[in-house]
Amino acid sequence: MQDKSEISGYRWKGAELTSAHDYLLPALLEELDRAKIDVIGNKRIFELGCGNGSVANILAQKGWDVSGVDPSSDGIAQANATYPHLDLRQGSAYDDLVSHYGKFPIVTSLEVVEHVYAPRHYAATLYSLVQSGGTAIISTPYHSYWKNLALALTGKMDAHFTALWDHGHIKFWSTTTLSHLLQEAGFKDIRFRRVGRIPPLAKSMIAIVRKP
Repeated sequence: MQDKSEISGYRWKGAELTSAHDYLLPALLEELDRAKIDVIGNKRIFELGCGNGSVANILAQKGWDVSGVDPSSDGIAQANATYPHLDLRQGSAYDDLVSHYGKFPIVTSLEVVEHVYAPRHYAATLYSLVQSGGTAIISTPYHSYWKNLALALTGKMDAHFTALWDHGHIKFWSTTTLSHLLQEAGFKDIRFRRVGRIPPLAKSMIAIVRKP
């Protein structure tokens, strides 16, 4: 297990939804509605990287039985203070989460993999949390030739890649590289959605995958 002091410093301004959720949440809820057919009677969901608890709270309001972890001590403190009815604790993909929480028909992880120092370890933990036949839903900022070109031409590369952001983005994923990571972990039937802006300049991409 990695020393939590090395990855716990991400700060949150509050326990509310962020602007990114304006385009992430509608797509996530659509995918969860689609998944209900397969999880009738077992609406347990795990959020790997639950942040300040705002998404978990929305999911609970929609009838899901939510558990989650996040390495940010600040995020979990705000989540526990604002949403004390939710089972949200400090932890990370570097922990043996299955031993503590078991496996789930649905695991979500929104805007997390770009922060992870060891993405293969993250993907292995994600895979272990999903029960056989279950689904994982992962989002991350979208990168492609055309989007990166647009960022370069408009002088926004430094603002986008945020090199001075402590505990910020350190991995920049395309559909090709994220597909490779998830396939390597054992996931099948990978499908992508691009959200925020027009598809070539999308803000984020969402991968929906199945565990055999």
